[in-house]
Amino acid sequence: MSKALFIVDVQNDFCEGGSMGVAGGAAVAEGITEHLNAHSDDYAAIIASRDWHDASNDNGGHIAWPPATPDFTDSWPPHCIAGTPGAEYHPNLDVSFIDMHVEKGQGKPSYSLFEGTTRDGKTVREILDELNITDVDVVGIATDYCVLASALDAKHSGRSVRVITSLTAGVASATSEAAIDKMADSGIEVVAQA
Repeated sequence: MSKALFIVDVQNDFCEGGSMGVAGGAAVAEGITEHLNAHSDDYAAIIASRDWHDASNDNGGHIAWPPATPDFTDSWPPHCIAGTPGAEYHPNLDVSFIDMHVEKGQGKPSYSLFEGTTRDGKTVREILDELNITDVDVVGIATDYCVLASALDAKHSGRSVRVITSLTAGVASATSEAAIDKMADSGIEVVAQA
């Protein structure tokens, strides 16, 4: 068994005070760091994703630049614009543990970590295949969007997947609960603690 950890979108704009901050985001960043301090040796690869949207366009309709109004279903307020403080990892996350950084979005709507690439153009699937990764733990933000999409794609890639809910934060409780149900129904192991 070879295991990877996915850290999904633990960015300033998705934590309290950010343009799309969710309650508990900063605590999740801190909790992930505690998890890494205790369990980093359990993982053959620690892969973190960031939304990394273009400032020069609407990213395929994903970003509603003012005066446009986002619908919060397909379009969102400006967030995680490449090179801005909002796109950076939250300071509570110790990035020294991260082996690979994946950027997603980049001109188009993007939710799953699998839609991103490293700076040298590698896909997540290529990384997992090269390292013979069989198992994936998923943590991060937001439970009901990018964590859900990343976990489902990991499962669809043929791997065993576990989501650690104490290390996730969601946009809303109802949609987060629905996401957790969907993950469990898809054969993903959902646990409160590692």
